[in-house]
Amino acid sequence: RPSHHQLAGGGRSTASLWFYQQQRLDARQGDLMQATQKFPTELLLKAQNVSLVFLDVDGVFTDGGLYLDGQGESIKRFHTLDGMGLQLLKEAGVTVVVITGRDSAPLRQRLTALGLERAFFGIKDKLVVAEQVLKDLGLAWAQAASMGDDWPDLPMMLRSAFACAPPGAHTEVLAVAHHVTRASAGHGALREFCDVLLMAKGDYARQLRIWSQV
Repeated sequence: RPSHHQLAGGGRSTASLWFYQQQRLDARQGDLMQATQKFPTELLLKAQNVSLVFLDVDGVFTDGGLYLDGQGESIKRFHTLDGMGLQLLKEAGVTVVVITGRDSAPLRQRLTALGLERAFFGIKDKLVVAEQVLKDLGLAWAQAASMGDDWPDLPMMLRSAFACAPPGAHTEVLAVAHHVTRASAGHGALREFCDVLLMAKGDYARQLRIWSQV
């Protein structure tokens, strides 16, 4: 596609060609790859000490819909952006814990593929499980973040240093969330949550530079 650097005849001037080539070189080195996404400073301060996250599944990993096949088996749809975000969180040293009230083979397969070993299924009282995890790891609620969409998630969200919800969450959940994502659940909301935490930890730009060099 012609650019404003191109000459009328379709070629590039020597100066603009040098600039273009230098841009490409610098971009490969990561020098020009800077974060464009931004979040409020007060939000990042809330999340800066987070070392562990608690996640719901339906309405966080997924769009919250329940899809059943002819045999009544659950079908799950996951977003690759979210999976990448969780991998980046792990790379930043954040422990990811999944606590869900449901269970299904597709869910277990997805979590296994993401290398998420701390997962609890069919849980009615999520707070009991969360507090046991914190105790086992020697962590406190001040070091935890939570993302959920419905009432069973409220006890964890109310205690966490940073609580996040997708825009389609129940109104009571939205009321206690420190951040409501722009992206909807199952369409990058979880990735946005991960991005906030990476920025709060000061690791977003570092990992962006690494990936921009690949």
